[in-house]
Amino acid sequence: MPQRIVSRSAKSQNFNIPAPTGGLNLRDSLDNMSIEDALVMDNYIPLDSKVVLRKGYQRYVTLTEKITSLIPYKLPLEKRLLAFGGGKMFDITSKQDIIIYDKGFHENWWQSCQFKNRLILVNGVDTPQTYYIENAETHFEDLPISGADLIPQKLVNVCVSKQRLFFAEKGSLNAWYTSGVGEVQGTLYKLDLSTIFRDGGELITIASWTQDAGQGIDDLTVFLTSEGEVAVYAGSNPNDASDWRLKGIYRMSRPIGYRCTVQHQGDIVIISEDGYIPLSKALPLDKINSSLVAFSDKIRSLVLARTRHNKNKKGWQGIIYHRGGYAIFNVPSAQSFEQHIINTNTGAWCRFTGIPALCWADYEERMYFGSADGVFLFDEGYTDDRVHIYGHIEQAYSDLGSNNLKRIQLLNPRTKSSNKYALVIYLNMDFNNQNRVYQTNIGYNGQTKWNEASWSSLLHLSGTHWATLQGRIRSQWIAVSAVGFKASVVFKTKTRGNLIEWYDTGIRYEQGQGLY
Repeated sequence: MPQRIVSRSAKSQNFNIPAPTGGLNLRDSLDNMSIEDALVMDNYIPLDSKVVLRKGYQRYVTLTEKITSLIPYKLPLEKRLLAFGGGKMFDITSKQDIIIYDKGFHENWWQSCQFKNRLILVNGVDTPQTYYIENAETHFEDLPISGADLIPQKLVNVCVSKQRLFFAEKGSLNAWYTSGVGEVQGTLYKLDLSTIFRDGGELITIASWTQDAGQGIDDLTVFLTSEGEVAVYAGSNPNDASDWRLKGIYRMSRPIGYRCTVQHQGDIVIISEDGYIPLSKALPLDKINSSLVAFSDKIRSLVLARTRHNKNKKGWQGIIYHRGGYAIFNVPSAQSFEQHIINTNTGAWCRFTGIPALCWADYEERMYFGSADGVFLFDEGYTDDRVHIYGHIEQAYSDLGSNNLKRIQLLNPRTKSSNKYALVIYLNMDFNNQNRVYQTNIGYNGQTKWNEASWSSLLHLSGTHWATLQGRIRSQWIAVSAVGFKASVVFKTKTRGNLIEWYDTGIRYEQGQGLY
């Protein structure tokens, strides 16, 4: 059998790979993925024309209890940030003057809504609470409600729809609502939904959903069960048949936890076993919205892996971070947490790691999270509470503009940063994941530093002090040695005190003329 001969051209060619602004893609095959997507994207945020290392977090207050609920209270001239843990409520608005309300609560995972300047709080175990400021006095007290056959302690979720409070009862299909519009206390009436839902389970949450009914905007009331059944009602008074109409009963994947809804631009995103799904996509109220494609379609396998093993753990939550321009989905993972992040403008995904968040809150346009020993301010500074931030990206495979065999010689990652940072960059060829472990050897005597050894001669790629150019984009070629048909750029950073922006990567290679 004649030997196959590979003919290579002696002339080098250049090819530019854009930074993966398309974000994390775990849906498409490796061979057909967009060049702007990534196979791994940890702690880097995809923006319109670049990717940026996320900022870190700093300790806001240290507390003796695990904080599992963070709830803001907002008035025009009075704002509070409330934290719950260990049976107590902490007013942490002022770091120097923390106010503690020790009421001996049995459950610390609270659900809430604010209505008519009052915060309404329920958890399915303790007596519902109300928090408000009136005449310069702060009140935190039992919510004065009653009703035939009502056990207030079983109320586990609350929302406002059509200027009326609605509550979900834990362990049943009962909903409760205030007798009058605008009331924040008094008598509650029961709405028995067991005759509507056919799959059993319990009522998980209630939400107000804004829809265009064709003759104007209408707010619908949505009831969601643990089995994934959804009942949608129009009208404002369940006690008046002329003002309360069932629009339909639908099925979707099962929701996860009592904090499974996220309000976003008039829609409701549901955290479910099958991903993060907008109601407008799951419920075919009109033909335009009949697609069942999830909000999280590109990372569905990641979400499925987490829901399969961790759906019964507490800590699932979604929140919109308007200042950052993205949504955060908090996800229990093994013994820790991770966050699935979507750019709300482009729809590109990434993942945050190293953030031990039990719960989140947006307060005064800043993002806070509760942890095992206090509360942290997120998106602040360039370390994770003085610890390094690890970034890891593996770009989609590319043929670099040629189907021929290639020998890659040089890489040029074009980045901008304020200080030097440790960088590891290499290539995976032809779907062969090398998974090289990041090793720290920068700054120690006797260890290899940049310009002291050939890059391609290192047995284990460790980090180089990648220099900066006073805020300008750095462009410098790095020697590598890789042979194959398709290449994936692997970009790893370890930083403490730096913001990194990555724009694109230049690649220089020689190619063969064909296989014979």
